[in-house]
Amino acid sequence: MVSRARKPAAKKPAKVKKFATSKSQVMGGLSIDIRKPRVLIVEARFYEDIADALFEGAKAAIDASDFDYDRIDVPGALEIPAAIRFAMNRKGERAYDGFVALGCVIRGETAHFDVVINESARGLQQLAIEHQLAIGNGIITVENEEQAWDRARKDRQDKGGQAALACVAMIGLKQLFSI
Repeated sequence: MVSRARKPAAKKPAKVKKFATSKSQVMGGLSIDIRKPRVLIVEARFYEDIADALFEGAKAAIDASDFDYDRIDVPGALEIPAAIRFAMNRKGERAYDGFVALGCVIRGETAHFDVVINESARGLQQLAIEHQLAIGNGIITVENEEQAWDRARKDRQDKGGQAALACVAMIGLKQLFSI
């Protein structure tokens, strides 16, 4: 058996994760493009006042994270997954790093409640898994308006803020595993 000394492998240039942007910083000879993460907040406006309360919590959490955001409205919770699917195709500097789904579904007298909550949650989970999207689900499901207000208000359970923080955390995880 003949042993041969191996040549040292040529050093590969360090990989740098690049985001599309017009801003650039130079660090030790590496040019790194930097931009703030951008989140799309998709709101079901069926219960407008409750949607506004959910948004206030989400906005505060995103602002505290120093992220940029856009906000769009859809008629109801069932339309949220489709809107996110449309938006995920946006590329370049204005691409979204994550999504926050906000809405309220109050139980009524028919089985429609079950269809809406199950299918909206299934749609969001399917998008997150199949397309590796960072999604915070802030669609609250309640028995009555009193429960909705308790969950929506920033000074109470702040489910909008919690959904935004979940989105921020998932963006961080996605970046961690993309290195």
